[in-house]
Amino acid sequence: MQVSTSVGGGAKSQHEKTRPVFPTGHMVLFSLVTVLFFLWGMSNNLTDILVQQFKKSFELSPVSAQLVQTANFLGYFIMAMPAALLMRKWGYKAGMVTGLCLFGGGMVLFWPAAVSHQYLPFLVALFTVGSGASFLETAANPFVAQFGDPATSEQRLNFAQSFNPPGTIVGVLIGARFIFSGVEKTAPEIAQMREAGTYQAYLHTEIMRVVPTYLAFGAVVLLCAFILSRMTFPSMHSEHEGEAGDHGSFRQLFNYPHLWFAVLANFCNVGAQISSWSSLIPYMKQFTSVTERHAAYYLTGVLVALAVGRFVSTPLMKYLSPSRMLGIYGVANVLLMAIAISEPGIVGAWAVVASGFFLSIMFPTIFALGLKGLGPNTKLAGSLLVMAIVGGAIFPPVLGFIAKTTGSLAKGYIVPLLGFIVVALYGFLATRVQPKDVAAAPQVI
Repeated sequence: MQVSTSVGGGAKSQHEKTRPVFPTGHMVLFSLVTVLFFLWGMSNNLTDILVQQFKKSFELSPVSAQLVQTANFLGYFIMAMPAALLMRKWGYKAGMVTGLCLFGGGMVLFWPAAVSHQYLPFLVALFTVGSGASFLETAANPFVAQFGDPATSEQRLNFAQSFNPPGTIVGVLIGARFIFSGVEKTAPEIAQMREAGTYQAYLHTEIMRVVPTYLAFGAVVLLCAFILSRMTFPSMHSEHEGEAGDHGSFRQLFNYPHLWFAVLANFCNVGAQISSWSSLIPYMKQFTSVTERHAAYYLTGVLVALAVGRFVSTPLMKYLSPSRMLGIYGVANVLLMAIAISEPGIVGAWAVVASGFFLSIMFPTIFALGLKGLGPNTKLAGSLLVMAIVGGAIFPPVLGFIAKTTGSLAKGYIVPLLGFIVVALYGFLATRVQPKDVAAAPQVI
């Protein structure tokens, strides 16, 4: 299929530049939903801290430690479709409130998990958190994309997603300050503690450090669930899918090749992002002499670069095709991952930090482009795009396996490099498979 110049071209007309980005008369609700992007950003990057904390506390291999990401993002995969089916019947509000309850409840489960001093209960808690986040993303992303003028859906979703990076930054800073103890025992010290029978008690103390952070976070999330449950959501055409009551169907989704291309791109994008981030602290521990807390500041740098990239890049979409920008940013990250592989150490770490800037627009742009023209199939299609987040469950263990096999985390970075190649191809080719006449997205009435 071909696509009109206004959708896929490099520049935009004056008329497109003046379209409103935000929903008129609904800014309070839009702001509250935008807060959700901040919250799940905090959670997703706290898991990067947990990878290193659990690796130390449970004495795990690189592959086992990455199961933190697998448990979290497996929840995204399994629960995205149930979330879509729930929203088809009850609407976006029900999806968001349900997601917040699961999200907060999973965080509360960290307390009994820590008391048990077992790794599996933590994975169950993380799966529950990921399940809640799946509901939130399945609801909030398409809701924001449709919550206003269809022509500005990419800008609106990129704006809302701009509050995700500040959340990730806060999450990493909180994790580095309150979860990392700053105590790193040397091999002789560990041997001495084992002899004295005090080492297991030390490890249990390290495990318990996660509890206050997650209990406080869970309380905030459950409060947000209560507030959102009291809000009135405006009616959308897509909530009722037109007068005929058409809710769309799975069979119809096969008629949209641009959606399936977006699903593949999102799978590779999230996998590349999560694997490169969650391995950064162990990467620096292997190739530099920095401490865990110092390495966590580099991870914070990635997230600052991501935030800057979102706020800088979103306004540029008024003048430049989002898909073209996505392709260029994908190529930039391929080159940066190549540096991380070939120059292990501080140079490679800075390359990973710089990749955050170019990651900035990837998820929201892929998501918005994939939903264009789907009408009554929007909720089901949105769930597929959220299910693609399972890339974050698969890529990190693969990277860990390569690192374990070769003895080098740097070589494992071939995994995100390959992911970014797919993202770059999607950016340059996406407009060629979009429908020629992109159907107008539902508007608030």
